[in-house]
This record gives sequence, structure tokens and C-alpha cells, in this order.
Amino acid sequence: MGATAQREALERLGVLVGEWDVEAEFPGQDVTAGRSVFEWELGGQFLVQRSEAPDPAPASTAIVSVEPGTGAYTQHYFDSRGVARLYAMTFDGAVWRLLREEEDFSPLSFRQRFTGRLSADGDTIHGVWERSQDGSADWETDFGLTYRRRS
Repeated sequence: MGATAQREALERLGVLVGEWDVEAEFPGQDVTAGRSVFEWELGGQFLVQRSEAPDPAPASTAIVSVEPGTGAYTQHYFDSRGVARLYAMTFDGAVWRLLREEEDFSPLSFRQRFTGRLSADGDTIHGVWERSQDGSADWETDFGLTYRRRS
């Protein structure tokens, strides 16, 4: 099962590969436009996402790895502020989720989660980042994020 689960998990990510225009919607602010590129690295074993956006949004690089035995995803996130984080990730081909509930390379001053939904044609992802303070069960919207395929 191990190699099969890993291969299937990697294949599901293929729909993300390409160039995307990205719009971030922060409450009470103008929409911020940026760009994101997803591409395979190291023989297709890792999916790398590189994102650029104007200030105050940071530039970032994220590397998605797949656990060989289970097919579980982890996203390793790094940005131009020097932030490094690990997110548990799921992706079923239609819904993309990221979750950070534990301290990792940086302190956990708040929990984070992202949920993005891929359109039927695979060319748009509508998502939202949420945060939860002080271990609260309540989540509040941090910002919306929309990806539109460029190529």
C-alpha cells in the first residue's frame, strides 16, 4: 500500500501544477494581486509553490511532501519575513486544506487553517484563511484567497 498511496497522492496534486494569478482579500482593504507557480521538483517527488505579492504580503515558498507509507501530505512553508511553518495538508482533488495547530519552527501564537475549493474546470480555487486565538474553538476569517489559472 505504501508506494501506491504515495503515487496516488502525488498524482492528485497534478491539477495544481502551473501558473496562477492570486487575489488576497483582507477585511477593510483593497484586493492585493500576486502570482503563484506550482511545479514538480526532484523527479516529481515534491510539489513546490512559489508566490510573489506586493507589500505588505510576503513572498513565499512552500514544499509539499507526501508520506511514503500513508500518502499523507505536509506543507513546509517559508517566507520573506523569515517565517518557517509546517502545515498538515489534505487534498482530494477538489478541496485543499491546510492546518497548523502545533508549534513548529515558530511559536504558535494562533492556530491557522486554509480551505480552498477547486472549480469544476480546475481553473479557479476559492479559499479562505482562518485563525483562532488562545486555543479557542472559534475561528475567524483572516483573509480570502482566490487563485485563477494563468497557464
